[in-house]
Amino acid sequence: MSEFLEDRYKRNFNSLSLEDQKRLAKARVIVIGLGGLGGGVCEILARTGVGHLTLVDGDRFDPTNLNRQLLSREDLVGTPKALAAEERIRAINSDIRVEARVEYADTKSLPGLVRGMDLVVDCLDTIDARFLVQDAAQGAGIPLVSGAIAGMTGQVTTVFPKDRGIELIYGPREECGSTGIETLTGNLAACALMTAALQASESIKVLLGRGQILRNKLLIADLWSNGFETVDLE
Repeated sequence: MSEFLEDRYKRNFNSLSLEDQKRLAKARVIVIGLGGLGGGVCEILARTGVGHLTLVDGDRFDPTNLNRQLLSREDLVGTPKALAAEERIRAINSDIRVEARVEYADTKSLPGLVRGMDLVVDCLDTIDARFLVQDAAQGAGIPLVSGAIAGMTGQVTTVFPKDRGIELIYGPREECGSTGIETLTGNLAACALMTAALQASESIKVLLGRGQILRNKLLIADLWSNGFETVDLE
């Protein structure tokens, strides 16, 4: 590792070892959804040194995003979120390989998008889309870190191949609606960025095989009450 890179990651040590840093540099992560969660997740992973990021979102910024989405700016209203994310990440860490995909993840595109990845991060905002991403990750045999927010409450879980995962949270997919309670509560910046940080932290743990992983567990954080609770899903 060059002297410049050692300086870049100097503040990562000793929480991360040099071998950890090298392992992250080889990791390939796809972040699907680049709104309130995905914008924070991709920035944290870039700053931590994850070496290859694929950033997927077919949406463009609109004024309603400005209250919470890290990547959104007034001058970027109308800009594809994936392109804004790519520009931001390249400005933060030019050593990272970044691929922006301006497209919506669906049953046709997902298998190709996740192929060859080490980890999928679900930052989407509909329940049916989360099931589709889980299907693709499990089909590719790779883990998934999934997050969701509503008002001042966020949740994070990790799903490994063959886990029931999302179904343990929402129930059978045929009984689930498309959207969750966030349509009633709204979404606030503090919660979005907190949950993004929890997703990024969980992603790093999964990639390194370190720490307590939220497999078959759901971490729920409520900022109104300052409550953090981990629930067993099985």
